[in-house]
Formats: sequence, C-alpha cells, structure tokens
Amino acid sequence: MVSIRLKRFGTKKRPYYRIVVMDSRSARGSETIEELGTYHPIEAEDRQVTIDSEKTKAWIVKGAQPSATVKRILNKQGISTARTSEN
Repeated sequence: MVSIRLKRFGTKKRPYYRIVVMDSRSARGSETIEELGTYHPIEAEDRQVTIDSEKTKAWIVKGAQPSATVKRILNKQGISTARTSEN
C-alpha cells in the first residue's frame, strides 16, 4: 500500500518536512517514490506549504492514502482527498 506522508529534515527545534509518496511499511527516513512538496511549520502562514497539486491529485486517484497530518495540510490548500476519477 502506498501512502502520502511527511519526511522530516532540519535540525533540532527547526524542523521542515517534505511531503512524499512512500510504501506505507517503510520507515520515515527511507527511500521515497516521489516528492510532492514541502511543509515548513515554523514559517509564516502564507509560506508554510508548497505542493504540486496535480501530482498529488494523481496519486490520490491511484489509491495513495494521505496520513492524518497530510490530509489536514491538503484540506487547507483546497486539495480534495476523496478518491474520485476526473475522467
């Protein structure tokens, strides 16, 4: 099963995350399938998230399950997490 989740980078008390597609059984720091964007929780509200919405929607349609945190981030960005085909 494939999941969309966060991969942590940065230093102690200054984290930033990449929003990535990974095998759900792999560890947080393992190899990723694809990178979709970044999340900087310490930055100003308007600069916290950068994400490729087209790639994200394509992975959700393919069946990738976003984690709870990623689902919250996507909803704030206006990206639907419902698995529907756009055909």
